[in-house]
Amino acid sequence: MLDRLPKFIDPLLLADKNVSLEGKLPLSSLDRVSELLANDDGDVILTLHFGKEGKLAKIEGRIKAVLSVKCQRCLEPVEWPIDSEIKLGIVKSFDQAGHLPESFEPLLVSDEDKIPLKDIVEDEILILLPDTPKHSEDCAIAIPSKERAAPSLPANRSTTNNPFSILVNLKKPETFNGSTKK
Repeated sequence: MLDRLPKFIDPLLLADKNVSLEGKLPLSSLDRVSELLANDDGDVILTLHFGKEGKLAKIEGRIKAVLSVKCQRCLEPVEWPIDSEIKLGIVKSFDQAGHLPESFEPLLVSDEDKIPLKDIVEDEILILLPDTPKHSEDCAIAIPSKERAAPSLPANRSTTNNPFSILVNLKKPETFNGSTKK
């Protein structure tokens, strides 16, 4: 496994040469993903094989990571494991993308362009992240019991809160505003 992967790749050239890449990408280097995380410590482990199937240039592989995202219920970090298979068909046009086998997603490239390797990884992670990540168990478990307890009501007060209860004081001969009119 490589500690340092290339920043830019030519997917068509790598597919022609039947190249495999294995290594780690730091989560902190993934700009679009790191802004969604509670912290960007850790790595994405990736295994990619570039090859050809007939005329189809393809990328197949796997990405694995454990992301720390914010729970949308309690705003505390929650670990979100990712272990996903990648199957991309390398295409040069939208027309070619329409003719890909159903199991492949398109990766649109031009003849001469190199693309950032991290873009492929970021795209996959962004697809896998939920819109609203939450703890799998009830988040109230994480909140201390003192904060969870319902506030106690005074004994002489009813349990229902009447929004017009303040108007009761206006009927009394003495009010809090200093008036003693009867």
